[in-house]
Amino acid sequence: MASLEQLVFDNSYARLPPGFAARVAPAPFPDAYVVSVNPAALRLLGLDAEEVARPEFARVFGGATPLPGMEPLAMVYAGHQFGVYVPRLGDGRALLLGEARGPDGDRWDLQLKGGGPTPFSRGGDGRAVLRSTVREYLAGEALHALGIPTTRALCILGSRTPVYREEVETGAMLVRLAPSHVRFGTFEFFHHTEQPGHVATLADHVITAHFPHLAGQEGRYARFFAEVVERTAELVARWQAVGFAHGVMNTDNMSILGLTLDYGPYGFLDDFDPGFVCNHSDHQGRYAFDQQPRVALWNLACLGEALLTLITEDEARATLTLFQPTFARHFLTRMREKLGLTGARDEDRSLLEDLFSLMAGSHVDYTRFFRALNRFDSSPGARNDALRDHFLPPEGFDGWAERYRARLESEGSVDGERHARLDRVNPKYVLRNWVAQQAIARAQEGDFAEVDRVLALVAAPFDEHPGHEAYAASPPTWGRHLVVSCSS
Repeated sequence: MASLEQLVFDNSYARLPPGFAARVAPAPFPDAYVVSVNPAALRLLGLDAEEVARPEFARVFGGATPLPGMEPLAMVYAGHQFGVYVPRLGDGRALLLGEARGPDGDRWDLQLKGGGPTPFSRGGDGRAVLRSTVREYLAGEALHALGIPTTRALCILGSRTPVYREEVETGAMLVRLAPSHVRFGTFEFFHHTEQPGHVATLADHVITAHFPHLAGQEGRYARFFAEVVERTAELVARWQAVGFAHGVMNTDNMSILGLTLDYGPYGFLDDFDPGFVCNHSDHQGRYAFDQQPRVALWNLACLGEALLTLITEDEARATLTLFQPTFARHFLTRMREKLGLTGARDEDRSLLEDLFSLMAGSHVDYTRFFRALNRFDSSPGARNDALRDHFLPPEGFDGWAERYRARLESEGSVDGERHARLDRVNPKYVLRNWVAQQAIARAQEGDFAEVDRVLALVAAPFDEHPGHEAYAASPPTWGRHLVVSCSS
């Protein structure tokens, strides 16, 4: 395991033409200190855990003492925000410190969020607050543990310096890890500013670094777009299967690698509500839970337009038709896994849709129901009261349960084997908003132990964690309608 000084940087994005980013020196908090460090992220970088105790750790990742080889920069991009094109966005409160090589050779962008203003801050202070950094820190690890592609986070750094939002808040910084932070909006910026050469340069950069099997191949740009469509379709299918709502699917928040990017007003379903809107600012419900597949396709169409100097319109249109069947295939695969089905049959779609209708009608807790399904008794006459009790009236579940029992019997499903399999598929713990808010509130009081406790739970969401069952509960009264917005 390496020391801080042994990190190796290979800053490929910094070698792109000047118009791709602005060189920016961080404006660190003068008193930055460690709030929490993610052990899994340390391992990705090959950093020795003992390095966290060094004073240099907070100074390096807080931007006060850059390591040799770091080249801080703010990336430029544009994007459609709530369907409206905004021509110039960029990293307004984030800096790419450098691209580090992990022990296995993987490249990781080290991005500091909250490190001060950049040319893209649009009058903002470039700071982040403890509230938003805790939410993103926990969410990245929660989704990763659920098998969903995502950015990760290395650490939260705190400060006593006040940050002014709707009220005075506690300042903080987050160090985020990702193989790349290139977005759909990065391509849009160069397309809409009529820089086709830069569109090609960006595409070649991404292909070389992340789609090397396409590098130098004839038709590589069309094939690249097709792979982005397929990755995005699978990503959203995985979101839907676990009940995750991103909340702000602007094109500048869509990763070209199919990662979950930019955790703002996200939320996991509590009561199953297809129209769940987790973003207080989304007054029209554009980014409601059940709209995510549609919005993802719309965003991909914007990306396809941005690539029209590299691919034909016919190629773009044909590629976009891949989205819906790819999404449906992955979603049904995930949901069959959650139901414990080992085969695929045409009637599975109606079995699933009827279940969702029952769940919506009874406001059934999504995660708790599927976790309880892990112990479904398929023997004739079994009542399965632990499941029936989720529904009002309980008898409403009985007809569906009989169909489910017959489906299991038809493929020879054995309860004990299926139970063990589902324990690895249906999580007990997800990052509910009330759990995140509880960790934030304690952190704002200077107690960071709850952040580490929740991190450990969501990093192993399928385990029982005896003594922590309260974290798997439906939200208490105070946590049922928490307001989450785009504010940092």
